Amino acid sequence: MSKMQAPQDGQAMQRPLSGLKVVEFTHMVMGPAIGMILADMGADVTKVEPPGGDNTRRLGGSGAGYFAMYNRNKQSVCADLKSQAGRAAVRRLVNGADVVIENFRAGAMDEAGFGYAALAAQNPRLIYCSAKGFLAGPYDSRVALDEVAQMMGGLAFMTGLPGKPMRAGASVIDVTGAMFGVIGILGALQERQRTGRGQHVCSSLFETTAFLVGQHMAQQAVTGTPAPPMTLRSSAWGVYDIFETREGDPVFVGIVSDTQWRKFCEAFALVDFSGDRSLDRNEGRVRQRPRVLGALVPLFRSFGKQELMGRLEACGLPFAPVSRPEDLFDDPHLNAGGGLVPVTLPSGQQVRLPALPIAMDGRRFGVYRDLPRAGEHSRAALLSAGLSGEAVDALQAEQAVGAQR
Repeated sequence: MSKMQAPQDGQAMQRPLSGLKVVEFTHMVMGPAIGMILADMGADVTKVEPPGGDNTRRLGGSGAGYFAMYNRNKQSVCADLKSQAGRAAVRRLVNGADVVIENFRAGAMDEAGFGYAALAAQNPRLIYCSAKGFLAGPYDSRVALDEVAQMMGGLAFMTGLPGKPMRAGASVIDVTGAMFGVIGILGALQERQRTGRGQHVCSSLFETTAFLVGQHMAQQAVTGTPAPPMTLRSSAWGVYDIFETREGDPVFVGIVSDTQWRKFCEAFALVDFSGDRSLDRNEGRVRQRPRVLGALVPLFRSFGKQELMGRLEACGLPFAPVSRPEDLFDDPHLNAGGGLVPVTLPSGQQVRLPALPIAMDGRRFGVYRDLPRAGEHSRAALLSAGLSGEAVDALQAEQAVGAQR
C-alpha cells in the first residue's frame, strides 16, 4: 500500500492554489506547462485560443503529445483577438484575473492590446508572466525554441558526441523554463500580499539553459579544464556505468560512496576486491577503473536482469533499468503512487500521463477537469465575466462567420 494518496478528482481535495484566477495566452510547451502546473495545484486557468483552437492541437510527429500533456485541468475560451468584440470579451476575463501567462513572440501581445502595461493599467494587482526565448539583453527580440536554446546554451554540446551536438531527448528547457515561470509567479503573489500590486514576471529558454549548464561552467572554473561532452566525461566514481545482463538488457549501476563499495563487495562475494585496501577509497577505484570494470562486466553478464536488480536493491545500491518512455505506462511505482493520471484524448481514448512530481502532506495532484475541447467553456466563462447572453451569442456568431471565410 503506497504511503502517498493517489490524485483525487472533484472537490474532495483542497488544492493550494484554489481561488487563483489565471488567463493563459499560450501555445506549444513552455507557456501551457506554466498554466498546467498552476491548474494542477488548483488555480482556475482559462486558456484563450483563436477560433478553431490552438494550432498545437493539430501538431503531429514529435509534437503530437504537446497538447495532451500540458493542457489538462483548464477551461478553453475561443475568441478572435483581431476583432473588437473578441478583444472586449477577453478583456473582461483579464480584468478579473490574478495572473496572465503568455509565450508569444516579443511585441505580439502589445500589438494585440494585451501587453503588460495596458492590462496593469486596468488591473494593478495583475501578475503578468511572459515566457520568452531570452531575458533583457542583445538577444531579447530573437525568436527561440527549446532546441535553439539547447544549442546556443551549451546543453546540446554536453549531450552529444564531439562534433555532433544533440538536443536532449525531451523538451527539458521548455519544461524547466516553465517551472521557473511558476516560481516567479508564486514569488510575485507573495510580494503582492505585502504591496498590493502585481508585476511583470519573465522566464526564458536561454537563461534556463545557462542555469542548467552552470555546473559545467563551475567545473571549468574549479579545474581549469573545459568540461567535455557527457559522452566523454571523466567519471568522478569508480563504478558509474551501464552493464549488460545475461539477456543483453542494459542496467545502470552506480557506486558513489565507500560504504556502498563495501556493501557491494559483500553482496556479490568479491573477496579479492574487499580485501584490497587500494580500493577502499573512491580515488583508488577511479585510478583502477579498467581493472574494476574488467571484473564487473562478466560478473553482471552472468545475472538475469531481474535477479541483478533484486540483488542491487537488497544491498541499497543505485541502479536503473534503461527504459523507454512507453515502458512508464506500466511502471508499478508510478501506478501505485499516483504518478500517472487519466486524460481523455480527442479520439476518446483514455491514457494515463505523468502527474506533477510533487507531494504535499502525502497528497498528489490529479485531474479534476479533462482536456478541454476548443472553446468548450467559452459561453460559461464569458457569462461569468459579466457579458450578457446576447453579447456572447453575437460574439460566437461573428466567429462562426469568420471561420467560414
